[in-house]
Amino acid sequence: MSKRDYYDVLGLSKSASKEEIRKAYRSLSKKYHPDLNKEANAEEKFKEATEAFEVLSDDKKKAQYDQFGHADSNQGFGGADGFGFEDIFSTFFGGNTRRRDPNAPRKGDDLQYSMTIDFMEAVFGKEEEIEIPKEETCGTCDGSGAKKGTKPKTCTHCGGSGQINVTQNTPLGQMVNRRACHHCQGTGKIIPEKCTTCHGAGKVTKRKKIKVTIPEGVDDGQQLRVSGQGEPGHNGGPAGDLYIVFRVREHKKFIREDDDIYLELSLSYPQAALGDEIEVPTVQGNVKLKIPAGTQTGTRFRLKGKGIKNVHGRGIGDQHVIVKVLTPKKMTEKQKELMREFAAIGGDTPEEYSSSLFDKIKRTIKGD
Repeated sequence: MSKRDYYDVLGLSKSASKEEIRKAYRSLSKKYHPDLNKEANAEEKFKEATEAFEVLSDDKKKAQYDQFGHADSNQGFGGADGFGFEDIFSTFFGGNTRRRDPNAPRKGDDLQYSMTIDFMEAVFGKEEEIEIPKEETCGTCDGSGAKKGTKPKTCTHCGGSGQINVTQNTPLGQMVNRRACHHCQGTGKIIPEKCTTCHGAGKVTKRKKIKVTIPEGVDDGQQLRVSGQGEPGHNGGPAGDLYIVFRVREHKKFIREDDDIYLELSLSYPQAALGDEIEVPTVQGNVKLKIPAGTQTGTRFRLKGKGIKNVHGRGIGDQHVIVKVLTPKKMTEKQKELMREFAAIGGDTPEEYSSSLFDKIKRTIKGD
């Protein structure tokens, strides 16, 4: 399968500056980074954008690519004064079908916005208004880039096609190659008098407020696509999209794992030994939990359906309560007396306690 045009991959024209190439790649790398985007083809698109950037950000590689496309000198074609497959194709078939029409409608660039939200906002979702810097069609010139009362003119060098024929001498004779017109930067139009507001760009940057619905159950690192809220399209093309990446703050009590919630519950020694009925916090409010007698540290209780609603609507998770039995550090004389009485009566004695007591007796006998 043939490779896509590197300029198409980054959504740029051949006249794009180094800064525009860098910004386009930075946007795509964040959008399709495998750590942030879990879609099936995200890693492939990330690698494709990286490959395009490595070529177009290097002056020598870019010049070679602009002349020969993917049929580069690594395959035995090309060089500063050489020729490529596309030149030969152009000679025999009357044009290069792989070149993109610079005046064709093109989708606008996508935007990315990072939003930090609280744990509970991620659990239940909410309506939020955000403000983003966004390019819009210039209202002064209606996007033409020309001063009010004037119009762009057709480029006389390319006749409005945005491309010019360049003749090269090769070992096979003269070859004709089509390139973007450097007089109009491939647009096919010249603006004699530029708009005083946008300075010929046809677009201006403004801060725009957008209402966003944070879905229930969204997790840290997940993203939301807001269709049509990216940069405006080119030559009448559709607007790009806005991608919102969520960063979720940690909770003081709850720990999230997928759609389940984990909570460490501290119990006093009497509660664990004798059993109890207590109230346990959940994201949906307190619920009663029965603690059976003899509960040990590490015991796990499952509260079905008390977790987080799946962001894709695939059910609701559970809450897992993990018990930690607290050993008292300070006791009154009365408490100590009761504990001695308990020990004297007997009961379950850990093996390590019996062993340590036996060792102490042996040391006493030996006089240690």
